[in-house]
Amino acid sequence: MIGSERIDRLLIVVVGVVAFAAAGFALFVVYPDSLAEVLGVLVALAVVALGVRFSSNIAASLYPDYDVAEVAVEGPITRDGGGGSLPSSPRGTPADDIVDQIDRADEDDSVDALLLKLNTPGGEVVPSDDIRLAAERFDGPTIAYATDVCASGGYWIASGCDELWAREGSIVGSIGVIGSRVNASDLAERVGLSYERFAAGDYKDAGTPLKEMDEDERAYLQGLIDDYYDTFVERVSDGRDLDAEFVRDTEARIYLGEQAHDLELVDRLGTRREIEDELADRLERDEISVEEFEPERPLMARIGTGAQQVAYAFGAGISGLAEDREFRLRT
Repeated sequence: MIGSERIDRLLIVVVGVVAFAAAGFALFVVYPDSLAEVLGVLVALAVVALGVRFSSNIAASLYPDYDVAEVAVEGPITRDGGGGSLPSSPRGTPADDIVDQIDRADEDDSVDALLLKLNTPGGEVVPSDDIRLAAERFDGPTIAYATDVCASGGYWIASGCDELWAREGSIVGSIGVIGSRVNASDLAERVGLSYERFAAGDYKDAGTPLKEMDEDERAYLQGLIDDYYDTFVERVSDGRDLDAEFVRDTEARIYLGEQAHDLELVDRLGTRREIEDELADRLERDEISVEEFEPERPLMARIGTGAQQVAYAFGAGISGLAEDREFRLRT
C-alpha cells in the first residue's frame, strides 16, 4: 500500500514539475523577446522550483508517506511549557500542545499507531493527566518509550499507553507526589518584616512562607498530597495492570530500566529500531514510516513566544524567585 502511494506521490510531483516548467519556459523564454535570455532562464528555473515545492506539498497531503506518529514529551510537564523560576531552568513542551499533537495524529487517516517519546522528570498533575487521557483516547496501538528519564508525571502519562519500553540505563519510576514551600518567617523577622493577614476562609493563606505553619494547615496540605497520590496509584494500577499495594511499596523510588523491567514497571527493553520492528509486526507490514508531529503555531505566535523568553531572561532575573512564595505541588 505504501509503495503504490509513493508512486502516486512521485507522479504528482513529476506532472507538477513538467507543467510549471512548460509554463515558465513559455512565459519567460519563448514569448517575451525583449527579455534578456539569461534573465528569462533564471526566472523559468525559479518557476520550476516553485512547481516542485507546490507539487510536493499537494502530493504529501494526498498521499502521506508515514503510518506511525511520534509525539515527544520532553522536559518538565507544565500547562504552558515553563520549567521553573530561574531563566536557566529547563523548559518543557506545553501540555496543551502535546494533547493537540496526539489528537491530530488520531484524526490523521494515515496514522495507524502512536509512539510517545518520554524524556521528562515529571511536573504538574493535571497537565500530566491530560496527556495520559489523550494517549488513552488514541484509536490504535500506543507505545511509550523512555529515553533518559521517565519519572513521576512521565510515568503517569505512560500508564495511558498499551506498553512502556525503556533502555537498560533509563531512569524510571518515582511514583509519588511532592508539595513544597519556602519557610521565610525567621528571615522576615530578622529583617523587620511582619505578615498581616486579610483573608476570608481559614485555609486561604495556608502555605504562605512569611508565617509559621500550624498543625491544622500542615494536615490540610498533606491531605491534598495524599489525595493526589491515591489518584496516581490508581492510574498506574489500572493502566499498567499492577497491584496497588505493590505500587505503593515502591515508595516513589526510581529504578534503572533493567530493574524496572524485572519489577514489571516496564514491559520491554529495547532500542528505537526494535520498537519500530515490533510495530511493523503488529501492523503486519515489512516496515513502518514514522512522522514526528510538532505543535502547529502561526509564525507570529512563534515570534511572540521567543520574545517572551528573551524578555523573561533579561528582565525577570533573580526576582523570579518570588514566584515560589506559595505552596507548590507536583508529581
